[in-house]
Amino acid sequence: MKRYGKYIKPYLWAFILGPVMMIVEVVGEVMLPAMMADIINVGAANRDVGYILVKGLAMVAMAFVMMAGGIGGAYFAVKAAMYFGRDLRKDLFRKVQQFSFANIDSFSTGSLVTRLTNDITQMQNLIMMGLRMMLRAPGMLIGAVIMAFTMNASLAVIILIVAPVLAIAIGTIIRIAFPRFERMQKKLDKLNSNIQEVLTNVRVIKSFVRGDYEEKRFAEANEGLKKSSLDAFRVVIIQMPIMTFAMNVTVIAVVWFGGNQILNGAMPVGDLTAFTTYITQILMSLMMLAMVLLQSSRAVASSKRIGEVLDTEVDLTDETAAHKEAVVREGKIEFRNVSFRYYKKNQEKVLDDISFTIKPGQTVGIIGSTGSGKTTLVQMIPRLYDVDAGAVFVDGVDVRDYSLKNLRNGVSMVLQKNVLFSGTILENLQWGDEHAGETEVKNAAIAAQADAFVSQFPEGYETELGQGGVNVSGGQKQRLCIARALLKKPKILILDDSTSAVDTATEARIRESFHTTLRHTTKLIIAQRISSVMDADMILVMEEGKIVGMGSHEELLASCDAYQEIYDSQMDREVGA
Repeated sequence: MKRYGKYIKPYLWAFILGPVMMIVEVVGEVMLPAMMADIINVGAANRDVGYILVKGLAMVAMAFVMMAGGIGGAYFAVKAAMYFGRDLRKDLFRKVQQFSFANIDSFSTGSLVTRLTNDITQMQNLIMMGLRMMLRAPGMLIGAVIMAFTMNASLAVIILIVAPVLAIAIGTIIRIAFPRFERMQKKLDKLNSNIQEVLTNVRVIKSFVRGDYEEKRFAEANEGLKKSSLDAFRVVIIQMPIMTFAMNVTVIAVVWFGGNQILNGAMPVGDLTAFTTYITQILMSLMMLAMVLLQSSRAVASSKRIGEVLDTEVDLTDETAAHKEAVVREGKIEFRNVSFRYYKKNQEKVLDDISFTIKPGQTVGIIGSTGSGKTTLVQMIPRLYDVDAGAVFVDGVDVRDYSLKNLRNGVSMVLQKNVLFSGTILENLQWGDEHAGETEVKNAAIAAQADAFVSQFPEGYETELGQGGVNVSGGQKQRLCIARALLKKPKILILDDSTSAVDTATEARIRESFHTTLRHTTKLIIAQRISSVMDADMILVMEEGKIVGMGSHEELLASCDAYQEIYDSQMDREVGA
């Protein structure tokens, strides 16, 4: 639990004041039964109305003090828990943001969401309950035991018989409940992952009429969570009947033996009333401790899951970078004998001994069949993954020697899967440059052939986009993503099949704008259509993770069989069309 000290220290005052104020309430709870016993034994027995009034007013005053202590204790407990949760959630989110692609692959999205929300909530609940019960339950237990033994030691022996039995029962319940709570949280992960997947892909589900199938999948995940939850809470709910049974049996025993003592004149009536209250307080304090321990078992399971994220070693950092201050200035790219595998135990390489050099400002096309390694190749440049062998250089510096921020600031990448965020078009484009004015944004949109359709919207660049940009077409989304990348004014621009949903005429205008707006930017264009890359300064042809051809369009037609085969198949289709 040492890791959580940093979240407690700034709010230590709340962590201290909460339990201290609860002690005020405890003192009152311990004193009130004795005062009531005095009213019965002295005031009522002697018919002394004045004594009863004085004691009664004192009890009322103490009740108000107890109320203030209880409210204050609860307030500081909530405050401490909320601050703790906020700071922990912030650090957990920051850690996830630092994850490499490989790290993210080891956790499902639903699982990370659950850890950031439900698991942290379980820890907050423990802190709230713990701070309210930390001193209250033990204080009430100790105070009530002392008062009970002081009042009647022979009768108080009853609690020494009941307490160990309850302790064993509670310990057994907690031991059984802990692994069940772990399983329940994993089922919650699965359900959240299912919901996230369905909501993200709802249009695909509807278009394939797979709603019934997804409802069945959801029902199975939901049923699994229900069963694991019942399995966990079935153990927990046993606690209350056991505690209630023990309390009732103890009270009956106290009344029975205490009544006999009253009949024998060994105990005043008021003392039996107070003693019964103290016995109830002792058992209630044990119940409170049991509740805290049960919540602890659930919170410990959540803490373990949070720790798994916080303890994950980020496998891609710039801590050992030799040139952290370096920035990308020219855009020269060099691959030297680069090899890479996603699964390190596999023998098959996704990239195999890749070497080439791209000069600053050049336009390079990359073409090849699906799965040939095109996307993986360009992901090495901004260090989305690290090479297994060889090295990638940008401006003569190994990419591993840049700070990640400086390297990625110099590279703009438009991915295969175009992602837009909730907010206006303007806000989305300003991801490229948050300080860009409307004129700069408009110029970038013009270069990406996006301004024409954006201007047709009633609210123009202030048009609200749905989550993921669902209210624009695929081609429009691609052009907005290109505009966002252009606004960054990168030294290296990577387009990963990012004009596939755009017609050839619009694509040609986009490429033409690159010659003017990005004259000094190095451009890498991954494409399926040869027409998208045939005007490039250099074309790389990839096959099974290797470069099988390199040169201009004319050179490759003359020397590369793979390129010629792609060209012939596409030209045949165009002629046939």
